[in-house]
This record gives sequence, C-alpha cells and structure tokens, in this order.
Amino acid sequence: MSQPLYWPGRYFFYGIGNTPTVSLTRDLSPQTPANILLLGCGDPRNVLFTVYNEASGSERHLDITCSDMDPGIIARNILLLTMIIDNVPSSTMWNIFFDLKIDRGTYSTLTAHCEKLCQTSRSQSDWANSSYGSVLKFSTLHTLEEARRHWHLYVEMESLPSDRQKFLRDAFAMQSQEASEKSKGTIFSSARAAGPLMLMAISVYSEHMKHYARTGVSSTDPRVVTAATMINPTFAYSFVGEGCNVHYGTSPLTPFPSAELFGNAARALGMKDVVVSAQKQFGEWSDAFYTRVSSQPGSVALRFVLSEATALCRAFRDLNDDHRIQTATPISQWKATMLTFDNAQYSATGSLLSCAPTMFNVIDTSNLVDHVGYLNILVSTIPLRTVDGTIYTESLLYKGEDATKELTEQLFSDLGTVSLLLGVAPIDYLSNFFTRSNTHEIMLNKLADGGQFHQVTTWKSPMSADVPVDVQPSVTFDNMQLGTFLWDMYHRMFEEEDAMTYWAKHGANLKAISKSSLISYNRESFVLFLRLARSNLGLSVEDWGSVMERFLDLQEGDTTMPMDTVNRQDFHSHLYRYGVYTVPTYRGSLSRVGRFSQWSSVPQLVRIILTVPRSVLEEVFAESPNMATQTPILQCHVSGLWSMNAFSAVHAAFGRVSTLGSKASPRISFEEDRDGLKGRSPLVVSFTMPTQLLVNIEPQDQLKVNFSIRSTGASVMFTKKLGMNLNVYSAALLDEMQVQVLPESLSPSKISTPMLSKIAQHIGPSGPVVASFNEECEVVNWLSTRIDIQNPDVIHSYGSLGAIPEIKQLSPCTARITVSGISQMVIFPVPIRGEDNRLRLARKSLWIELLVPPSGPSQNGCMPTRPFPVVLASAMCPEIHAWNLHYVNLSRLPFLDCSRPTKLYKWLNPHIGSMMSTRERKERKRHEKDDLMFVKDTLHAIMVRSSGIQGGKARRLFSLMDKGTHNTDTLLFVNGLRFDQSAHTVVCDAFILPLTEAILERHDRPFTKLVNTANVEHIQLMEGEVASWKHLIPAFVERCRTWSHGQNCEYKTLGRIPLTEEIEHNPICSCGEGKDVEGMSKIAAWRPFAPYATRIALSPLFAVTYLEPILRDINSRRCWLCRGRGKPKLHECSKCRKVRYCGPECQKKDWAAHKKKCVKKSG
Repeated sequence: MSQPLYWPGRYFFYGIGNTPTVSLTRDLSPQTPANILLLGCGDPRNVLFTVYNEASGSERHLDITCSDMDPGIIARNILLLTMIIDNVPSSTMWNIFFDLKIDRGTYSTLTAHCEKLCQTSRSQSDWANSSYGSVLKFSTLHTLEEARRHWHLYVEMESLPSDRQKFLRDAFAMQSQEASEKSKGTIFSSARAAGPLMLMAISVYSEHMKHYARTGVSSTDPRVVTAATMINPTFAYSFVGEGCNVHYGTSPLTPFPSAELFGNAARALGMKDVVVSAQKQFGEWSDAFYTRVSSQPGSVALRFVLSEATALCRAFRDLNDDHRIQTATPISQWKATMLTFDNAQYSATGSLLSCAPTMFNVIDTSNLVDHVGYLNILVSTIPLRTVDGTIYTESLLYKGEDATKELTEQLFSDLGTVSLLLGVAPIDYLSNFFTRSNTHEIMLNKLADGGQFHQVTTWKSPMSADVPVDVQPSVTFDNMQLGTFLWDMYHRMFEEEDAMTYWAKHGANLKAISKSSLISYNRESFVLFLRLARSNLGLSVEDWGSVMERFLDLQEGDTTMPMDTVNRQDFHSHLYRYGVYTVPTYRGSLSRVGRFSQWSSVPQLVRIILTVPRSVLEEVFAESPNMATQTPILQCHVSGLWSMNAFSAVHAAFGRVSTLGSKASPRISFEEDRDGLKGRSPLVVSFTMPTQLLVNIEPQDQLKVNFSIRSTGASVMFTKKLGMNLNVYSAALLDEMQVQVLPESLSPSKISTPMLSKIAQHIGPSGPVVASFNEECEVVNWLSTRIDIQNPDVIHSYGSLGAIPEIKQLSPCTARITVSGISQMVIFPVPIRGEDNRLRLARKSLWIELLVPPSGPSQNGCMPTRPFPVVLASAMCPEIHAWNLHYVNLSRLPFLDCSRPTKLYKWLNPHIGSMMSTRERKERKRHEKDDLMFVKDTLHAIMVRSSGIQGGKARRLFSLMDKGTHNTDTLLFVNGLRFDQSAHTVVCDAFILPLTEAILERHDRPFTKLVNTANVEHIQLMEGEVASWKHLIPAFVERCRTWSHGQNCEYKTLGRIPLTEEIEHNPICSCGEGKDVEGMSKIAAWRPFAPYATRIALSPLFAVTYLEPILRDINSRRCWLCRGRGKPKLHECSKCRKVRYCGPECQKKDWAAHKKKCVKKSG
C-alpha cells in the first residue's frame, strides 16, 4: 500500500459531513454530462445539493460513483436516498440521518424501511429490478452485501443480548461525555457554515454544539429531546464494528450554509433559527432529488463502492488497462477482500446503456489529503481524469506553523514544477485569484489558535484553457537536472525520518511534534509518483535511465539521511515492481537455496506473509486505555546478525492463512475474520521485498521477519515495553508456520508515447519542449523549443538575407514565430511569459530556438493574454465553458437584504475588500499599474455602491468608463446582490448592455431619458483595464447562462472569445441577448433595453492565500500614540475607525491632534 500502515487504536466515524456543502458540477458548463467520482464520499450532502443546484428542467446526465471505506457510510447514504425516493417526510429523514438519539416512532420507521431494503437486496439482480435499481447501483457485490449486513444490524439492534445493549449504551454515553468535554468554551469549527458571517454566528453554533453533544438531538425543542430515548442504530456500526465512534466534533448543522440566515436577519438569532434553516434546506434538497429522479428517469445514476480511495483508483486504472473486472487490489487496509467490479456495469461486453464510467470529468476527494497526502491523491486520481477534467482537493488540518502555506509545503518542491510533471495545476495558482473566499478561514484559524484551516483547491490541466487536446507537446528535461530535482524532492519527503534532522527542524514547535506520526508517504508513494511523471513526460528508456542514474548517485553519496539506508531496499524493490527502473543488482540470477531450493526459478521479488499472534497484539496495544487508543505507524523489517532492512508498504488483515500448493510452487488461502480488531484471529501482514536479501546477504537461518512500530516523536510511550527497536513480534524466516514466502507479481508501467504537436509546420518541424531548471535545480525557469527550417522561402530570407524572426504570444500557452511573413505556432505545456522571450538563431545550420520563461503568479496573473479564459467547444469538450470562474445558478442563490446598510457594512465591506492581498492594497495606495488589481477595485466599487454601504443610496445602474478617453461602451443594470453560499461570497446579479451604434440609434430617446433620470454611476477604468473587462465580461456571462449557444454564435464563427478587446465594440456573442432578463422588465426605464441585454454574474476575485498574505497580521499593529502592542489589545477609534490606541489613556492624550481629522466613517 502506498501509505503507511496505522494501528487502528482510535477510529472516528464521520456519518455527517464536517465541511459546508458544494456543488459537484460547479466547473462544468450547464449541458455537459457529468461523470463524477467521489472519493471518501462521506454523507450525500454534495450529491443532494448538486441536484438541487441544477438549472430548472436541466437534462444533464449525472453519473456519480460514490466510494468510502466505511460500510456504515454506504449503508446510511443508501438508506437516506431510498427514503427520499419513497417520499418519506423530510422531518423523519432528518431525525434518522442526523440525530444520535431518536424517538420510538422514528425508530419504527427506520427499521421498517431497513427490512424493506433487506428484502430488496437479496441479490444484485433483485436490487437492479427494484424501484431503486435504476438510480442507485452497487459497483461491487461486496458493497451490496456489506450494506445489507448493516441494514440487518439496524433492524436487530433492539433485540441484542442485554450485555451488548449495555455496551452500546455505555459507548454512546462515553461519546456524549467526550463531546461535551471537547465543546467546553467557544467552538468555532461548525460556524464556517456561515462563511463571511462567521463572526456573527460563532456563539450560536458553539451553543448548539454543546446541546448536540449533551443530548444527541439536533432539535432544541424540550419535548423532542425528552422523547428521543433510543440509540440511533445507524451511528452504532462502522468500519471497526459495533460501538459509537462518532467524532466528538460532529455537528448536524455544518453541511448547511447559513450566510443568508445571519446576513438578512433583522433580530438576534438563536439555536432554533439555525436548526430550522438547516432542516428547511435539507427538505428542499431532498424534494429536488425526488422530483429529478421521478420526473426524469435515467437522468441520475449513483453507484456505490466500498473501498479505500487510492485502492479504488488503482483498481480503476487496472480495469482501464486490461479490462478485467476482478482485480488483485484489497479494498482497504485491515481488509482482505479484493475489488471485483459488477460484470453488468463494468465488463467490456456489457450493455452501453448500463456501462459505468471509469474515467471522470469531476473527481472530488473530500479532505482525504489530510490523511493520505496531496501527492498520493494526485498520483491516484490523475490517470482517471478526462483531458478536460477537474480534481478537487480539500484540507482541514495542517502540520506546519502557517496554515496558508500548507499546500506548497506538502508537495516538497516548487508547485509550478510539480504541476509540469503531473500535468495538472491549481487554477488559482495559474490565475492568481479564486472565486471562492476563505478569508473567514484565516480569521477562524487565528481565533481558534491554529485549530483548522479549510482549503479547497481546484486542479486542471494548464493547457485546457486554450490548447486543443490533439496538439499537446512532448516535454523533455536535461537528465542530470531532472534527476537532481527528483532527489531533492525525495530528500525533503523523507529527511525527517532521521531523529536529529527532525528535532533540529521542529524542536520548538509543539504542534509539529504532536503530529509527528501523521505521515502520509512511504517509498512506494514516491515510486508511484515517478511512474506517473515518467508516463506524462514520455521519456525514452535511455533518457529515463540517465535521470535515475543521477538520482541513485546522489542517493548513494548522501550522508544526511541515515535512515534512508535502512529503507533503500524497499525503494529499489518498488522501482522494479512497477517497472520504473531496474537497479544493477536486480539484473542477475539468484541462487535456489533455503526456502527457494525447490523453486523452478527464483524471482527478483517475493511477498513475505507474517502471522502475528493476537495475544502479542493484546499485550502491546490493549494493556491500558492509553495504549488502546494510540495509532502508531507500523512497519516490517527483515534483520540478521548484521543486516536490517525496513519495509513500509505493508498490508494487514485479521484472519487465518492456510498453505496450499507445494514447496516448489507455494500458494496460500486466507480466511478473513469479519470481526477484525474485535475478533479472535491473528493479524496477517504482508509486504514485498527483494529476494537477494534472503539469498545473498546472510544465511537464512540467521534472518528474522519483524513486525514493529516506526519510531516517531509520538511512539515514545511504547519504548518501555518494546525497547528502542519497538519490535512487536519476530519470527524466523525458516518458520513455515508463521512466515510464508511467495513469488511477487509485477505491475509494469505503461509508458505513453510522446504526443507530438499536430500543428501546421509552415517553417519546419519543431522538436519537443525542453524544460530547464535554475542553477539549484529547484524551479523550471526556461522552456525552449527548436524549429528546423525547411521552407525554401524562409531558408532564403533567414539564411541568406538575415531576416529577424518575430515573436507574438497568442494565448497563455501558445506563441507565433513569423519569418518574412511566414508564421508557425509553437505550443507549450504551461502558460508562458512571451514578452520575455529570447531567441537563439543558427543561420548556417538553419534552426530557430525560442526560449520563454514559464508564467508564475504575478501582479497581473499567470494567464497572459487571456486572464479569464472562456474555452471554445472541441471534440473532447463539446461545450463552451468558463475556465477559472465557477458556475452559479442565480435562481438558487438567495438575495441579500440591503435595507439595513449599517449592519450590512460591518461584514460586507471587509469581505469584498479581502479580495485584495496586502501587496495589492499597497499598490493601490501608490497608484501603481496592476491590471488584476484595477479589476478588483472596479468590482469593489460596483458591489459596495450597489449595496448602499458606501456613498449613500444603493445604485442600480453603472457605466464602465475609460479614464483616458472618457468613453463609455457598457452599462450594467443591477438586479441585486445574492449570497453564493457554497463559495462563501456574494454575487452581483446584473444585466449587461454593450452600447453599440445600432442600439443607440434605435433607442435614442429612451437612452437619453435613462442616462438623465436613472442616476447612472460612472465607474472609471484605469489604463489598460478596458481590455481586462472585455475578457472578464464573457466569463461572467458564461458562468450563469441558462441558455445554449446557437449554431450561428459569433464565438464559433470567429473562433475567439472575447470577440474584441477594443473599446466601443461588443466582446460577447448575441446568444444570450434578451434571455433570462425578466428582472429588467420590472423597471420601466430599463424595459426597452431588455431584448438587447445579457444576464451576468459578477463576483469578487479573491487573492490566493498560499501565494501571498491577505489579511494584515493584527499582531503587527501598534498604538498610534505610543507605538505599543495593546493592553492587552488595541482599540480602534469608534468614530473614524482608522487609528488604534492601547486604551482610553492614549486616546485622550492624542485627541487634541486627532479630532482635527477624525471623520465618522460612512455606513
């Protein structure tokens, strides 16, 4: 397994989501079919909200594969969805799904429905033919069996023996006690549901957390609480069996956004208000799902598979490669069942109507990166992503000192360079902005003193913004440089295995020390990363061999990682196993000695299977409650009198091994103990190792196979019992009762063929793109490509007449080379800074080499020439779509009440203002040119003025005016501000009218009346900003459209978006004119222009927190008078809010001077 093995001493059941809900189709255009993979799916909140968020009458097909390793999650989700299909009242469903304690009537409804499900799920065919089978499907038979087993458990819980019933009551009581202890004081986490209103919501959410912890009931009605006397069985069974493993921070309110509730409230709110709001949303989402599946049969398919996330990805990849539905991949750690897909859905010979997707245009990974690691998640999911697909990662936890920098630190190298190797990058990194706000997370992190930080990252192919799939370039590196970069990355990943290095880096960081055992990677992880990088690059065998030789030379010469020598054989074995590279010692034959004496041939790799007696485990882990709840990292090592080699890619499951075959051809069978940790069987662990260590180093009678705890800062408590080696159990290699040795099968890499650019070669053939590192091999700082000149005219003008090539960047990833009027396109794998190009010219050898730096985050963004791409339709992506602005369904977004500007000012102004980084605010003060900052400033002006929180009365009509020429060519009619709750921000719902000559001539009198009486607010656009808005307007239109682009769409005809960058010219197509503009008809002065207007959704463009600071560090502020830090904190002047003082004493001393310029802040 490509992650370390943890002892399951403490397991948490996340039956209710711990992050606010999002739409899974937010980056898909409205008609694009959605093939979605949910890894670690948790509850179905995002599925329900996605269906709810679809446009009215949408015919988009939704095919969603939901995976989770916990059968309790799968069973609960299907239980809820089938109740929705059966139209069970939402209040009853709420109690069943969200409350730990329920009343007798609810329990009866639950068990009756589970009995029905048990009858319906006796076989795959029974389920497929049921009323649920067309919507809800099981990807594996094992998933069906486990879901059915849990439904039986729910039904039978009340009839359990008295001792088991007491055990459950005690377990739920202990959970309540722990949750109550943890919720003392102020609890911040669930308040993130309020987004930018979080500060107003914290006290209410914190109070409800205490109530829910104490009662197990979400309702605050005393009668409901009193009646809830029964344990909810859906929370009593999970991956680790019977008990109550619900996380102490669970809240039924977290999934449901509440910004509208708090933002529009006219009075102080309490717990009841938040609960009623959440229940109302749950009912609306459930109704939308019921309506969709009942009125449009076949439009939604939900497939469920019981599997750990990376295991499922590996199985899907194998299925795509060899089309075999039976895989050799266990569903998860601590389980031995292999993933076997349903033949009817996944067989190559299956019906097209029932064919399940195995490639996905949306892959959502929940917050698995917290436990699995960014690289493991990306390496697992990228092979399953369609060329235009999106991968979402979320994190809640962080290990370092700065939560905002966790993403870049967890990749162990430069983000841009890793993105080049992987073929995907965060769109906020590429764009230098994001349309989802997490400013409130920064505040939450500061208030909670480093508790959590919710970071959502959207990954796409950098080329998908403007390069067709069939013209992707191949990429090569200097082999020595690439080998050095990969070694440095490996070094950073594993350097803290050495205690001296670890303590030198974290000696004073108690947070890091407490999380020292939260390790996501082992040597197999890095080998799989190498396999993917090699496949993406398509390097030749010779070039890749040269890369690895450099890597291994550096590894051999390194003296800074003593522990790497212990793990090196583990690394080399996986290089061989996955066909990534064969080290020289693997190229010879091996002796048939000892346990291999009767084998016909001795393979380079074997699998060691070690049986660990349960009594040993009980002695180590169950001796005390403190030990029983620990989750140390486990590993195996093989040792002799003078050798020891560790192996961390270990799989474990409880059960019994039986030997089959013969000594010449050994095989085993395994009978799994379904009760797992709570059963009676021994633990069986297995790992891969090089055979040479068993035949070439020491005699086999000196070798032992060991099962041990990995040494970390958190494993100290085990040293007293186990000693410094932390050895849990050992058995002699020759002990055939405890140790089995089997030949290990290989998983060779399938190396892709480099995809050459299919572009017209008017000048001559071009070579691959060569990526060059800086001097330290840390960052790719140049990309180059060479064109060999073969065109006779160019040969003459260039070679004989000395013509100078001209370079022009056409789009983020493309440039044009022109020689004497003859042009050729050049494609790069990432956005470039074409204006900083260099040329190398060889007039005798007749070639031209173009060198350009890759574009990184900068003041003007990272997407030169197209900062807000709207991508034209292509064979692989049949719809025009916005690339870096998420889609919104305006009809589902609640309006913001702007009738109380004073209250609104307190949160809306800082929220909109937070889209600028500290750098941008400084640039604004200094009047420096920055295109993106200018756009943000204009958006800020439109939003604050349309809300009425600045400048008096709310404005509804805006003109965009070029400051240099005073020309106006665009009007904005503001329908209102809306909450975009899932993105934790607001959207300006408006209609845009390009002022063309035809419109002005036809409606001269209404237009004159409009501008004279409608109080137009003129917004001045700074130098160069007009062009930015010509790009942004089509994107803001595209993200909210409910209509389709027609056959005569100007975008399609002209082949470009926007249509123009010039002032007084229209940048958008006419397809949306007069559509979805009913809001304009309500105002008489606007009505004549409605047929020519297009609906648009403007929103803030937020700075990216992991790239640059957003909020000023409050600890850096000082008293205006004495320059102190506060006693104990600073207080701002209540009138102007511009200066701060230690307290009343300093303020009084400064008043004589300050009162001359103290002006009350408006709002």
